[in-house]
This record gives sequence, C-alpha cells and structure tokens, in this order.
Amino acid sequence: MQDFSYQTRQINIDRFQQEHFDFVIIGGGINGAGVARDAASRGLKVALIEANDFASGTSSRSSKLIHGGVRYLENFEFHLVFEALNERAKLFDMAPHLVHPLRFQIPVYKHSRVGMFLMGVGMWLYDALSLFRAPKLHERLNASESLERLPTLKSDQLKGSFVYSDAYMDDDRLVHETLRSAHSHGAAQANYVRAIGAEKHPDGSISAVKCKDQLSGAEFTIQGTHFISTVGVWTDELGENFLAPWKKIMRPSKGIHLTFSKDRLPLDNAVVMGAESRIVFGIPRHEMVIVGTTDTDYDEALSEVHSTAEDVQYLLKVANEYFPGAQLTENDILASYAGVRPLVDDGSSSEGKTSREHTIINDPRNITFVAGGKYTTYRNMAEETVDSAITYLSLDRQAALGICQTNAPLNPQVNGAQFRWAQQLIPEWAQAWGKSVIFVQALVERHGLEAEEIFKEFNESYPNAGETELLWLLELRYALKNTMCLSLRDFVLRRVPAFLALKDNGQSYYRQWAEEITRVLGRESHSVDEQLDEMQRHINLELKWKSNLSD
Repeated sequence: MQDFSYQTRQINIDRFQQEHFDFVIIGGGINGAGVARDAASRGLKVALIEANDFASGTSSRSSKLIHGGVRYLENFEFHLVFEALNERAKLFDMAPHLVHPLRFQIPVYKHSRVGMFLMGVGMWLYDALSLFRAPKLHERLNASESLERLPTLKSDQLKGSFVYSDAYMDDDRLVHETLRSAHSHGAAQANYVRAIGAEKHPDGSISAVKCKDQLSGAEFTIQGTHFISTVGVWTDELGENFLAPWKKIMRPSKGIHLTFSKDRLPLDNAVVMGAESRIVFGIPRHEMVIVGTTDTDYDEALSEVHSTAEDVQYLLKVANEYFPGAQLTENDILASYAGVRPLVDDGSSSEGKTSREHTIINDPRNITFVAGGKYTTYRNMAEETVDSAITYLSLDRQAALGICQTNAPLNPQVNGAQFRWAQQLIPEWAQAWGKSVIFVQALVERHGLEAEEIFKEFNESYPNAGETELLWLLELRYALKNTMCLSLRDFVLRRVPAFLALKDNGQSYYRQWAEEITRVLGRESHSVDEQLDEMQRHINLELKWKSNLSD
C-alpha cells in the first residue's frame, strides 16, 4: 500500500483547503477510521480530521478484546451479541495479524451469582449466536479439570468452569491499518487537526468545518457536502460547539486496566472473574497480561482521565481473590491505562446496565452523529453510518457509488491464508536473515507477509543493533512511514506496547527513539527534549497513583 506518513499529512492538509469533499469526518478513532474506509471504498471523496493523534482516545484504551460479550446475554441483548460474533468472524480473516483467537475460562464457585447450569445454557446460546463458527466450541470442566487447565486458580469452593472462544486484538493498530486502507482508496486524513467551529448556510445547515492545525497553528476550512461526527465521548462537546442548543446524549464511563509480566501472573487462557455487578478479565498476550476493567460514571475532564489509587486497589483485590497464590502487589504492576467509554445514555440505573448498542443520529442541520457501540462491531457501524449519510448526497452522486467493500482484508498482504503462510515461512526467513526464530516470529505476528518488506527496507540502517533493539527500531521506522506517527509519545503509547509491557515502560529506549524520530522527520518533528518531556508528562499523570499508594 501507499505510504501514510508525516509527508502524507502535509499533502492532505493542502487537499483540505483546495478540494470539496462528499463527507468530512470529525474524529480519528476506530469509528471514524471505519467510516472513512467504507465511504472511500465506495468511491466517495472523503476528508477525516483528528484533534490529537489517531486512536488517542478510547480506541487505544480498551480491554483489547474482540468478543460477543457473554455478559450481555444477561440483559437479553441477543441482537448485539449476534452482531458482534458475526463481526468477530469477519475480523479473523480481515485482520489476522491484529485479531487473534483466544480461549476464555469462566470459573464457577459455590457463591457465584450464575451457577453451572445457567452458565452452561449461556455457553450453548453463545455458540449458537456465533452460528457455531467459533474457532472452537465451548467446553465444560469439573473442578479438577479446571485446575489442570489453570493451576494458579483459587480452588476453594470451585465447582467447575467453562471454556469458550473469543479474541484479543491490537486496538490502536486496528485503527491505523483501517486508516491506511482508507488512504489507499483516496481518503484525505490528518491527525493533530482540530475542528474549532462550523460555517453554515443561511438555513443553519453546516457547509464547512473550521479547523486548526495543532502543529503549525494555521487555521483553515474544509468544504463538504455532508459532515459526520465520530468523536465518541466528545459527542456532546462537539454538538454544543456546532449546533447549540444541544441536548446531551452521552453517559461517559471510565475504565482502567493494569498490566503484569507473564511470570507474575502466568495465564494460558484468558480468565473471566466475577466482581460485584460486572466482570473483570485477565487477558494473556505475547507481551504481558492485562487485568481489567472498572466501570464507573465519569464527569471530569475527558483529556485528563487517568488511573487512581482506588482503581488500582480494586483490580488488585479482584485478581488476588482469584489467584491468591500470586500475592500480587502494586510493585508487580508494569503499567496502567485509563479510558472513557462513549456510552449513549439510555436511562439505565447504572453504567454497567447501559446498553452498548450504537446510535446513529441524522441531524437536519447536515451532520450525522454516530455514538456508542462496541469496538468489535465498528465495521458494521461504519457501513450503517455510510448507508444513512449518503441520503444527503444528490441522487446522481448516490447512483454513481459502489457497494460496501469493507469485508475485504485491511491489508492486501494479510488475509487469513496469507497470515498462515507467513507463519510457515518463519524458520526460512530466520535462516535467510541471520536472526532468531523468536525475532522473526515477533515481526510476523504483528505484520504477516509485510514483515519481509519491513526487514529488508530498514534492517541495513542498523547494522550494529542487537535483536531486541532492532525489533523496536524496525517497528519505529514502520510506524513513521505507514501510520502517520509524529512523536515519541505517538509511538510509545499507540504504535507498540512498550509503555504497557516493558518493566521500565520503555524509558531506557526513549532517547534513542526520539533521536531517530527527529532524524527521520527532520524539521517536521519536535526536538528530542520536547518529546521526552511529553512522555514524562504522561507518566506523571497516568502513574501518579504510585506515589499516592506509597503516601
């Protein structure tokens, strides 16, 4: 595919000021990326802007799961579960390097709110709603079998467990690959471009978006036929800015996660842990184990969301209840991350009961809002949004459009069969490249067949680098070229799992990476010290709970 770099960004900013677009999309998270890809692939002329970095909001702060949502069965949200499981099946082939099958184990104890019989009914229903297309159907285990599968699990009063299939993902990279696909279809997209207002026709309908380039300070307008808001938890803020008076529709809910090394919490399967009125997951990945999430109403500054000492203690308590032998403490936590879910307020008594169904609002003032929904269903949400929004176009324009094509792989080099083929090539590539199988496997798991191009293009730039150092540098060069990465913060927080998975949050590499970013981007980048200061500010905010706990 074409490069999607800092150079692309400037080209697109020029396009914003010179061209008229069918759709102008505000918001560069997963929903905005999905809408841009869908619309551009149908032949629409698309512009997308994001006020910060792509995926910098909720889309990089999820539980990193692609799942139907077992707990939604309790609320009888069968349509939502069916839709999500259907989309899960598509994503396995659309993005096998980003969405990986994973087995989930649900322990059932004597005091559990849902017993073995009802849980079994739920498991059969879950498989049925997937049309029995899960990677593997569910299993019922007795207590001893459960402990054989998960030896570190609490055994006291354990009745048994169920094991079923879902998936984990790289949430931020799913956004970047979707944007990159949209770019290949002609969409003009740029990060760090904020919508600061709207120009309107005499009848009050929106005709253009006023923008500010957050890097240069330049202001300009983007002309469009129709406008689409995909800003998630910022929906009410944008509505008030563009369409006052505006009736609020959102119910933001905060969720935090903790990460641990796999030697401190050794899990082969994901574990579903009951906690009060919700569930907490323990999710193993190749780099780490994630424990989360919390679910509490949030009414503070959206840009300042962070984990607190109370959040951390809550998740530690749940993890230690299920894995008492681990004796986890705050010193075992590698990192934390916090996000805000863009739930649409449906009047439910608690955030945990609020539906995850999405809402599409076609406002007569020439803007479509999409809000709520599950990450898993982003592709379908985008299709429905585009189907709805094209009614604002002329009949001639509508007649010229193609059909939705977003079932196709995000990356032409990485469908299911190609990904399996790349995995078979790992030993051959390791020998040809003079690298370990572990090194090549790490690159293939994240990039599929494109791993070979990445290695060949950038390897010679770092002849003296060890394998670990080289792997990070290859990822950095890939990110700069293909994901519009512009800074150390962009890279560490949203291109690789360095902050979450490394014992020092990756800080021992920061200066080297910042220097490389400055060298490659030249005058387009912040200075090394500015980039290091940005990362330190993030660390000070997100990990502030460490000092609070010690106090």
